Amino acid sequence: MRKPSRRAGAAGSLPGVEDGVEVRRSRRRTRTVSAYRDGERTVVLVPARFTRAEEHEWVQRMVARLEAADRRRNPHEDVLLQRAQELSRRYLDDLAHPSSVVWVDNQLNRWGSCTPADGSIRLSTRLQGMPGWVLDYVLLHELAHLLVPTHSRHFWALLEAYPRTERARGFLAGTDFAAGRPDAPEGVDDLLDDEGADEVGVAALEARDTSTETVVLDAPARTRR
Repeated sequence: MRKPSRRAGAAGSLPGVEDGVEVRRSRRRTRTVSAYRDGERTVVLVPARFTRAEEHEWVQRMVARLEAADRRRNPHEDVLLQRAQELSRRYLDDLAHPSSVVWVDNQLNRWGSCTPADGSIRLSTRLQGMPGWVLDYVLLHELAHLLVPTHSRHFWALLEAYPRTERARGFLAGTDFAAGRPDAPEGVDDLLDDEGADEVGVAALEARDTSTETVVLDAPARTRR
């Protein structure tokens, strides 16, 4: 197995870490360790004064954190159904009863859709990788549609209990803005209307950090003698 590459003049490799991991040491980084995805590669940023043992430990830890985050952001369909059922219990008095929740890759203009007659919900694969609270909003939006098929006042009242409704709508508007779709019309992308446009700038900035994990160290790494 090929070992991860290492920058900043460090030689050698780290055992027990998956292929496709690049370690970058920085003299300016002293109190944090970060990791992010760069295509098929995972980049881990560590302080230059880490020992080899500390580097190995933190690379393994950060790779595991990213993988856990991936699972949270891209849950399997059985997990999605359980998540939808829990959201219904928490925010809709358990009135919505989803029968299935599946990922679909043919919804390019909608984040989600549902069929009230049979309780099925479909989520666009474009949601994969987004923060969990955004995914929960889209699920809750479709659950509300199982009860109220239109975007009436009654429909929006059902979503008032979810504390991140407006923030999630702004995030999705920002995603459309970043993709060159700032004026996605309601009825084409049925989750958004003009009210979400106010948070476009903030949402676009947040979107860049959804696949990054950072840990603040408890204490500075020891300086080697």
